Amino acid sequence: MFPRLATWLLIWFGITFPAYPAAKQWPQGTTTRFYDFKIQTTRVNKLCNSNEIVTVNNMFPGPVVYAQEGDRLIIKVTNLSPYNATIHWHGVRQILSCWFDGPSYITQCPITPGQSFTYEFTMVKQRGTFFWHAHVSWLRATVYGALIVYPKAGVPYPFPFPYEEHIIILGEYWSQDIVQLERQVIASGGVPPPANAYTINGHPGPNYNCSTNDVYKIDLVPGKTYLLRLINAGLNTENFFAIANHKLTIVEADAEYTKPFTTDRVMLGPGQTLNVLVKADQPIARYCMAIGPYISARNAQFQNITSVAYFQYSGAVPNSLSLPARLPNINDNLAVKTVMDGLKGLNTKDDVPKEIDATLFLTIGLNVNKCRSPTPQQNCQGMNNGTMAASMNNISFIKPTVSVLESYYKGFEDYFTPDFPSAPLRFYDFVNGAPNSAPNDTNAMNGTRTKVIEYGTRVQIILQDTGTVTTENHPIHLHGYSFYVVGYGSGNYNPQTANLNLVDPPYMNTIGVPVGGWAAIRFKADNPGVWFIHCHFDLHQSWGLATALIVKNGVGHLETLPHPPADLPRC
Repeated sequence: MFPRLATWLLIWFGITFPAYPAAKQWPQGTTTRFYDFKIQTTRVNKLCNSNEIVTVNNMFPGPVVYAQEGDRLIIKVTNLSPYNATIHWHGVRQILSCWFDGPSYITQCPITPGQSFTYEFTMVKQRGTFFWHAHVSWLRATVYGALIVYPKAGVPYPFPFPYEEHIIILGEYWSQDIVQLERQVIASGGVPPPANAYTINGHPGPNYNCSTNDVYKIDLVPGKTYLLRLINAGLNTENFFAIANHKLTIVEADAEYTKPFTTDRVMLGPGQTLNVLVKADQPIARYCMAIGPYISARNAQFQNITSVAYFQYSGAVPNSLSLPARLPNINDNLAVKTVMDGLKGLNTKDDVPKEIDATLFLTIGLNVNKCRSPTPQQNCQGMNNGTMAASMNNISFIKPTVSVLESYYKGFEDYFTPDFPSAPLRFYDFVNGAPNSAPNDTNAMNGTRTKVIEYGTRVQIILQDTGTVTTENHPIHLHGYSFYVVGYGSGNYNPQTANLNLVDPPYMNTIGVPVGGWAAIRFKADNPGVWFIHCHFDLHQSWGLATALIVKNGVGHLETLPHPPADLPRC
C-alpha cells in the first residue's frame, strides 16, 4: 500500500546514482537504480500446512521494483536456492538488451545454485505496471513481484490523479513442492492437479481452511479515487476479478494507456496487467474483492473456491460481514469479450503498421502423442492413454541445452534450426474440423525451430485457436515487443471478412486468443535478438506451446545487438 505522497517520495528520494559509462550503443537512463535479489527457500504457513517455497529476499510476493521512465535498472540476482533460476522482466521491451530478458535456454542459461547474474536494462519509452517472475520450471508459482515504472518528472497521468495506488497480484498456490510437481506431471504424460488456492498478494483469504486471518485488506477514505494495479502472476489459470458494488474503470492494459472503459468485472490471463480506477462511493461497509477462475477448456480441472480480499471503508465495523463480489460463471466467454471490446488504445493511431511486410499464421493448441513408454501406466496418463503435448503449427518447441541467443550470436546452429514454418502445413477447419481422434491423429512434431525475421520488417501474426483436443483461451506472450491487437474474433480467421481496427487498437504484450477463435497482432521488428513467444500457462509452455523469433541486426550500432555480458551464466 503506497499513499500518493509516500509513492512519490520513493521515486524522488530512493536510492539513485548517476548512470555510469557503458558501451555507446546501449540505451542510457538519466538515473540508475540498484536492487539486490536473493533467490532462497522460505518457510510459510498456509492452508493448515507449513511449507518451504522459493522466494526472493524471503518475501512472498517478492520485492517491488520502482523506477521512472528512462531509468536504468541494475538488479543483481544471487541464487541461494537448490534449483536453477532466471528472472524475466515481463513486458519490458529490452531495447538492445536481449541478453537480460531472462527466459531460460532462450536468452540465457540458468543461474545455477550458488551463482549470480546481474541484469541491466533501461526503461526506454515505457512506464506503467509490469512484473518480474522466474522463467525456469514452474518456479514462477512463488517467485514473482511487481515492477512499477512512473512517468517522467512533470508528466501527469492521462486520467485523474488517484488518492492512493495499490498493487494487487493474483496468484495460485500449491501446498507441495512446485518443482517436484512439474517433474511428476511431465513424467506422467498427464495433467496437474488444480492449485490448492488462489491468492491475492499471497493471501488465500477466509474462504480457505486456516486462512481467516490470511487475508489482504485495503483501507479506504470515503469519496476518494484509488488506482489498483492488477497483475495476474498465476501459473495455469485465467481469473475474473471484481469488487462488490464498485465499478472498475480501465485506464491501462499491459503498461500502455487505454481510453477509459468502465465495467463491473475484468478477466486477466497469466501475464496480463490492468490498471483500474475505483471510486470509494458506496455506503460505509466492508466489501469483498474476489478472484475466481475463467475456464474455457472442456473437461478441465480447476480450483472452484474463490479468493477474497477486503475493500474496507474507514468507519466500517471491525470484523463485520463483507458484502460479496459477483463474479461471472466460470465459462462466461461473453464477459471476457465485452471487456476486450472495450479496450481501445490511447493515441495509438499514428503508430499502427498500416502496411505489412510479412505475415505469420500460427495455430495454437493441444496435442496427444502416442505412448512410447515401456511403462505406460506411469508415463502415459494423458487422454486415450497418450501423452499430452502442445504446439504452434503442430510443432512442440523443445528447449535446447545452450541458449538460442548465445548459439545464434556465436553461429552455433547445432542447437536450433531457422525453419519454423510461416503457416501450418495444411489448412482445414481448425476450430470444428480438427482431427481429434486422439492419439491417432494428434501427434505433434518436436524441434527447436525458430523463425528468422529481417530487421525493420512490419510483421502481422495471426494466432488461431484449434479444437484438436479442446478449444481454449490461450494467453500468448511475446518477449521483446509490445504489439497492436488489430483484430480478434470467433471461428477460423478469414482475411476477407476479418474486421481490423487500425485506428485505436490496444498496445499489449500478452493477448488472450479467444476460445475457438483468432487474434491478429502487428508490430515492427526493430529490436534485434531472440524473442520467445509462448503460451503463459506454464503447463502449456512445458508441453511445447512456443517458438522463438530471431530478429536480425539492422545497420549501424544502434540497430545491432551488443556483445554478451561477462557474467552470462554458462550451461
